[in-house]
Amino acid sequence: AKYPENTMISFEAAMDLGVDAIEFDVWLTSDKVPVLMHDGNGLRTCGVNVHLRDLTLAEAKKLDAGYREKFGETYMNQGVTVPTLEELLQLRTAKRPDLLLGVEIKEYTEECCDLTVELLNKYGVFDKCFFYAFDAKIIKYLRTKYNARTMGYPDFQMSKFQPDTYSFYEEIGISMNIVKSEIFPIYEAKGLPMHMFCADTEADVRMCIEKGADLITANDPIPLMTVLGRL
Repeated sequence: AKYPENTMISFEAAMDLGVDAIEFDVWLTSDKVPVLMHDGNGLRTCGVNVHLRDLTLAEAKKLDAGYREKFGETYMNQGVTVPTLEELLQLRTAKRPDLLLGVEIKEYTEECCDLTVELLNKYGVFDKCFFYAFDAKIIKYLRTKYNARTMGYPDFQMSKFQPDTYSFYEEIGISMNIVKSEIFPIYEAKGLPMHMFCADTEADVRMCIEKGADLITANDPIPLMTVLGRL
């Protein structure tokens, strides 16, 4: 809400605020380095219509992730660029070694999973991670190969969903529009711990708590932490 998304300044500000966890989105560059960006394509946040998988790390680092469309010139030309997963893990080690990590795999390949898990193990944080994906094969792969703590989404939001896909979920992610809808009880009835996102107002936070959220994600953590008595 207040900083360019999936950037080091945003992660550091969240750590300073005292959140329990942060979430980020993992892609691979053309030279197979795990990097963090929501869309994969840099057009929305970096103003360049190019995909990370078509760039080397050196080329990705030349992108300005200041997100002019949302923040104007505030963060432009300030060295805000596309971070690597390793840079985030180094920051966590130095600043908040207790921090939980929501690892959303966005490049739907086993290679992206393997390289991501390899880095998480290098920093000893695998057991501090939730693994997300909107792709059923990726959820199954993470669960069966690595026994990862997986969180998938409602069936109609998943690619490659199969009849047995829910059996590979440890937890389920439910967006606020579903939390507020008449179909919420269908997914509540799955009996899985529920991650609700994105609760960006105090009213939304209270609704999540009333409906049994086990974890709440927010773009703006201030209302969430206020309701929880953390600020």
